[in-house]
Amino acid sequence: MSTEVKVPQLPESVADATLVNWKKKAGDRVERDENLVDIETDKVVLEVPAPIAGIVGELQVEEGATVIGGQVIAVIEEGGEIAARGAAPTEKAAPTVEEEEEGDGDKLSPSVRRMLEENSLEASAIKGSGRHGRITKADVQAYLDKGESKPKGEIAARGAAPTGGDTPSGHAQAGTREARRVPMTRMRARIAERMIEAQSTAAMLTSFNEADMSAVMTLRSQYKDHFEKAHGVKLGFMPFFVKAVVEALKRFPVVNASVEGNDVIYHDYFDIGVAVSVPKGLVVPIIRDADQLSFAEVEKTIGALAGKGRDGSLTMDDLAGGTFTITNGGVFGSLVSTPILNTPQSAILGMHKIQERPVVVDGQIVIRPMMYLALTYDHRIIDGKDAVQFLVAVKEAIEDPSRILLQL
Repeated sequence: MSTEVKVPQLPESVADATLVNWKKKAGDRVERDENLVDIETDKVVLEVPAPIAGIVGELQVEEGATVIGGQVIAVIEEGGEIAARGAAPTEKAAPTVEEEEEGDGDKLSPSVRRMLEENSLEASAIKGSGRHGRITKADVQAYLDKGESKPKGEIAARGAAPTGGDTPSGHAQAGTREARRVPMTRMRARIAERMIEAQSTAAMLTSFNEADMSAVMTLRSQYKDHFEKAHGVKLGFMPFFVKAVVEALKRFPVVNASVEGNDVIYHDYFDIGVAVSVPKGLVVPIIRDADQLSFAEVEKTIGALAGKGRDGSLTMDDLAGGTFTITNGGVFGSLVSTPILNTPQSAILGMHKIQERPVVVDGQIVIRPMMYLALTYDHRIIDGKDAVQFLVAVKEAIEDPSRILLQL
């Protein structure tokens, strides 16, 4: 009995997706609910589990192809004990799409040939694992992952150090003049598209201020052990900023609004996005109803979302919506920057590195831990006065955290 494996239904805002990586080959045994293939949308990577246990039959879509919701991408033969044991020598596993393209002789499939050309590789240097020793895309990728790639033709003649190979960082050794072409992932391409869209559709302007972090750092240092013991999570800086932003948004609701055509959409709720860097790019999971959460709940939510981002398990629900975004370039050492809007939102707050600097307090020069704050906003609906006052409100709340508790 054969069972079709289909692409999950995609959200309404996602038209199609890219099949990234088959976890099994034709003829492999797969268990029920075992991940069979990764499919990448504009925002997340989805795992497609096997609907039944059995033997993977025909793979109908090759890696890198575009797929849509409900499309059949593979077939699994239920049971398949004979094939699994290899008892019937006349039975052969169904060939993959890539192997079918290879045909007889020493022909290479178009996808394999393209990978060889893009990475300046000689086919003779790669051991094939396909039928009759033919080279598959997986073979080429494994060869590249080992750092064994060497340029071919004239480039090789001019080549680099006799030891060859790439440095551990993935860059060619000093003295080489190699160039590597790597296609953008679907997520990276979508990020690029949204950045260009934000810059071409919004009248972006950035205002700056700085906050003295002394009070927050003292409060955190004083209660961090008690906080962790009581709530089971460490107290970081982000809950202070989330709460400070919420109070400032209540005072300046236009900063929490968005533009839709000729209308301004005001949001009477506070879904705060927190930018998280993941291996495939930048994602912005959402803290829902941040105004109703305690410090501990905010910290736990951020930790859970960051963990899901790192292991690639974020869902579309985790990323959809959001009325305002906070991004923290300070964790990477950024001293000051101008964030780009996360459209259709109208404002984004940039946090930066905490650095001790001389400042004047009550006529005296003192050393304080200071952080630059940057607010990028859409000047079409947010006036400079509102933007600056919003940023000042955030600054005042950070410098005097009691304002957050008293909602001042």
